[in-house]
Amino acid sequence: MKTNNFYYLDKFMAMDSEYDLADIVVYGVGFDGTTSNRPGTRFASSAMRGEFYGLETYSPILKLDLEDYKICDLGDLELSIGNTERVLDEIYQGTKQIVQDNKFPMMIGGEHLVTLPAFKAVYEKYKDIYVLHFDAHTDLREEYNNNKNSHATVIKRIWDILGDDKIFQFGIRSGTKEEFDFALNKNHTYMEVGGITTFEEILDKLNNKNVYLTIDLDILDPSIFPGTGTPEPGGITYKELEKVFSIIKKSSINLVGCDIVELSPDYDNTNVSTITACKILRELSLVIGDNLENRK
Repeated sequence: MKTNNFYYLDKFMAMDSEYDLADIVVYGVGFDGTTSNRPGTRFASSAMRGEFYGLETYSPILKLDLEDYKICDLGDLELSIGNTERVLDEIYQGTKQIVQDNKFPMMIGGEHLVTLPAFKAVYEKYKDIYVLHFDAHTDLREEYNNNKNSHATVIKRIWDILGDDKIFQFGIRSGTKEEFDFALNKNHTYMEVGGITTFEEILDKLNNKNVYLTIDLDILDPSIFPGTGTPEPGGITYKELEKVFSIIKKSSINLVGCDIVELSPDYDNTNVSTITACKILRELSLVIGDNLENRK
C-alpha cells in the first residue's frame, strides 16, 4: 500500500480495498502444527507480503491487472497455536464469515491441513462443489502419526465429505501404495500421476460447476522451489503451472474458494521460492477476479 509516498508492507500490493467493498479477501493462516518433516509454513504469508512488492500488478500472460479488482488483504488470522482442533475451528469460523459476507475466500497457508476447515466453510454454502488439487503428495491417508487430521490426510477428509467423482488430483508423485490404490484402482478420486497434462480436459467437464482450488506449492520441482517442508523431486516447472492459470481463465467454471499452501520460506535463503509463491498468488488473484466479473 502506498500513501503520501510511503510504502507499507503490511498488506499485499494492490490488495488494500476496504473489506466492505472487496470482492476477494486474502488472508493468511500461519499454522504448521501437524507438519511431519520440516516446519516453517507458518511464516509464509508474512514473508510473501514483502516480496510481493517486487512484482508488477499487470500480468502479460493473462493480460489482467490487479488494480482493476477489489481485493482486501485482511491480514493473518489469530490462531491458538498448540491446539490443533481449536485452530481448525478458528480457520473455519474466519472463512465462514468471509463466505457469509458474499466475498471470495483466498487463503495462504500454512500447512495443507488448513484447507480442510476453509473448504468446510465454503461447502456449507456451495453443496454441489468439486475440488481441484495440485500437489506432490496424495494426502489420502486415513490417519498419520495416529492423527486423522493431518497435512497427510486432508484430501481424504474432504473425500469423506464429498465422496466419489468430486476430487481431481494433479502432479501427484508421492504416497503409500494404499493411497494410490484408493485413487487409481478404486477410482475414488481422479488422479494424474506426475503431471498436469489432462487438466484442460478435466476442466471442460466442470463447466458451470462450483470449484474449490487448492495448490500445494510442492507440486513444483524442488530444483526451482526448495522452500517447502516436504520437497519431492520430479515435479513440474513454473511454466507448466502458468498454463493452468490461462486454462482456468478461458473456462466456464465457477470458482468459489482457493488456497495456496506449504511455502516454508526459511528453507530457501535466496527467497526465490517466496517470490514464485507471490507470482502464483498474483496470477490466481487475477484469474479469480476475472472469473467473478464474468459471472456478474
